Amino acid sequence: MDRDAVHQDWERVRLTFVRLLDEASDADLRRRSDGTRWTNRQLLFHMLLGFLIMRALLNLVRLLGRLPPGVSRGYARLLNSGTRPFDFVNYLGSWLAGNTLTRRAMKRLCDHTIARLHRRLDAETDADLARGMYYPDRWDPFFTEYMTLADVYRFPAQHFDFHQQQLRLRLR
Repeated sequence: MDRDAVHQDWERVRLTFVRLLDEASDADLRRRSDGTRWTNRQLLFHMLLGFLIMRALLNLVRLLGRLPPGVSRGYARLLNSGTRPFDFVNYLGSWLAGNTLTRRAMKRLCDHTIARLHRRLDAETDADLARGMYYPDRWDPFFTEYMTLADVYRFPAQHFDFHQQQLRLRLR
């Protein structure tokens, strides 16, 4: 895994996120995004959510990656069977937070979260990064059937870049 590339991706995302929030008008943020049921503001929070959930995703790999593969395979099947409730909670959470958090709060949350991820990635060993587990691949287009910790670290920037294409902002 190229840690420097991941760090650079996260910094690019952080700067882009802040720029999008700074340059978007209130009308831009209220406008519907392209291909989702969210407004641009709600979608921006959802893009940040990809980073916010990293602690849980990393802990899952740390725990289940140490157990026999059948355990994580069964867990992934269980989670895949709950895709509809997951999608609803995912939608509702981004809708609620996107309507509640201020731009300033979202920027601070982004800065703090990505800074923590930088420190966490730097502390990982190569053995940690190679550990993996079966994942609920129906939950997100960037989740694959089997993911290593290194794969999980790449996820939030991929998620961000994908959804950035759905924003309908007229930036200054």
